[in-house]
Amino acid sequence: MNGRSQDGSATRAQLFAGMAVFGSATPVSKIVTAAMPVFLASLLRVAIGALALAPFAWKQRGTIGSISRKDWAIIGLIALFGMAGFSAFMLYGMRMVSGVAGAIVMSTTPAVTAAASMLLMGDHPTWRKIAAIALAVAGVLVLQLGSAGGSDGPAPVAGILLIFAAVCCEACYTLLGKKASEEIDPVLVAFLAAALSLPFFLPFAIWQLQGFDWGGVDRRAWLALLWYGAGTLALGSWLWYRSIARVEGTIAAAFMGVMPVSALVLSYILLSESFEWIHLLGFATVFAGVVLISWEHARMAKD
Repeated sequence: MNGRSQDGSATRAQLFAGMAVFGSATPVSKIVTAAMPVFLASLLRVAIGALALAPFAWKQRGTIGSISRKDWAIIGLIALFGMAGFSAFMLYGMRMVSGVAGAIVMSTTPAVTAAASMLLMGDHPTWRKIAAIALAVAGVLVLQLGSAGGSDGPAPVAGILLIFAAVCCEACYTLLGKKASEEIDPVLVAFLAAALSLPFFLPFAIWQLQGFDWGGVDRRAWLALLWYGAGTLALGSWLWYRSIARVEGTIAAAFMGVMPVSALVLSYILLSESFEWIHLLGFATVFAGVVLISWEHARMAKD
């Protein structure tokens, strides 16, 4: 009995750590994009992530030959949207907005995923899903209206739109990954998608290399890039997928709220950004939607 309790605690710790790692992507991406060109950084990120996932994918190598054409097409779409699109939109967007603003917009991911699932996958709409979507939109509007009087001009609007595009790519990654993972190990899916996304970045990365000064990248940026690939892409996927298979859906859903909190807190810590009440109001509005989505997932899992 005590052993089961310890195993359960370890699994919950892994769920918590996986979501916290995913949340760290927002402030870390801002550090990375301040030091190097976007496509070069994206290429290095997915390359590092693929290398970190390779040992786990190697254990599943025997199943690669049995992957159907349909599943390969899905993995290709994950590479295009979930890896290439997400990295490019995220890094360009984080050049324009603060880490806290980026964290708030990224917190809309569960609601956007629910909306996409209803529109594209035929999921049944419920009042919780609709309310969560409305709260996500309201939270971003609060953030934008609160910063409208700032000196940044239109740049925050463009940055918010780019990060929202990254959120949409993340929603595609989630839904497509769920479909692919019905037949294939999810960590193998993440590895294959990361490997297949490399050709998308390569020509643009080579172009951005012209005149780029490697010596201008400091140690902090290199560490951030290493974590952006090996941590947020590889370790986060491994922790989450390894633990989610061991618990009920109601438990896993409860940990969804860790990611936006991690992103917000780490934005203050890593980027030394000043606290503003409008940030808290926008985050609280979006986070209420995250709670509703978690509640809905828990209800569906129980049923």
